[in-house]
Amino acid sequence: MITDLPNLLTLSRILAIPLVVAAFYLEPPWNDWVPLGLFTYASVTDFFDGYIARVRGQMSPLGRFLDPIADKLLIATVILMLVAIDRIEGWHVLPAIVILLREILVSGLREFLAEVRVSVPVSQLAKWKTGIQMVALGFLLAGESGNGVMPGALPATLVGGYGLWVAATLTLYTGYDYMRAGRKHL
Repeated sequence: MITDLPNLLTLSRILAIPLVVAAFYLEPPWNDWVPLGLFTYASVTDFFDGYIARVRGQMSPLGRFLDPIADKLLIATVILMLVAIDRIEGWHVLPAIVILLREILVSGLREFLAEVRVSVPVSQLAKWKTGIQMVALGFLLAGESGNGVMPGALPATLVGGYGLWVAATLTLYTGYDYMRAGRKHL
């Protein structure tokens, strides 16, 4: 039974994913705002579950296991849905693919390293990478509805698209860091 708040927040992030997907099928403009709201909730819980765990001393093996999985599931699902509705298209699909491939590669590497009892801690840069991914995806989720919120501002999809490129660059760098750390054990 999961009784501590950080693990409950992480679990709620995982449970929000099917709701995010379902919200894409709502009528406009709800199909932009509801997925964005759910995604924002999930993104905020990513920060608070770790913060609360550290402050309360409630870091657990379950939390260390679930947290990165929740992040990867959320990011991958939203990227796939945004590609499916052509919100990520053209050259912007390339950073989306880089992000997905890195997440799969690092997950496999972490699983292998766990078998040989080697821990690779999450770097501060990897945390920033996740944050930038979430912000970029948030802009892409806002879509055309987000463009009308601040007239005269840059279009939300443009900001999100370029944010994906920044996130993919950090993704490549942090992925290389993990591979370099794990190479001696392979």
